[in-house]
Amino acid sequence: MGESLISLDRATVLPPILLLCLACYICVVPVTEAIWLQIPSSGTKCVSEEINSNVVVLADYYVIDEAHPEHPPTVSAKVTSPYGNNLHHNENVTHGQFAFTTTEAGNYMACFWLGSNPQKVADATLGLDWRIGFSAKDWESVAKKDKIEASSLNYSFLLKLESGLRFLQISV
Repeated sequence: MGESLISLDRATVLPPILLLCLACYICVVPVTEAIWLQIPSSGTKCVSEEINSNVVVLADYYVIDEAHPEHPPTVSAKVTSPYGNNLHHNENVTHGQFAFTTTEAGNYMACFWLGSNPQKVADATLGLDWRIGFSAKDWESVAKKDKIEASSLNYSFLLKLESGLRFLQISV
């Protein structure tokens, strides 16, 4: 019986491979995780995330009170590492932020509770924009003109240093 050879050219194989790579990238790279939490009048609301070591973490949190936007209730916040180290602690604020680079892999926990508010509040809504890894990079500051100019100055210095070293190497 005759054998049939299948010939696949690069144009038919490459697009599916690229799509597969893109799908894997989307599944693996963490994205921004913004959530809304209902903070009870008594008690604590916590969120946690399993994070590897050496990962940048940034978060912004803010209280929203549609009934009294000029005087939202205050909250307190505490962020701990997998081994219980305090990474952030803030008391009686309407908004705050924390940032750190993880030193250990595991479950990082952020807990929020209502602060000592003069008015009695039933509960409060808290917005939490938690950014991990690639999405935590502050891309706006990376592209600022002064940072680019400083980088080009460093590059020109390195080029001069390289040419000086080559001159010394030739002389010796």
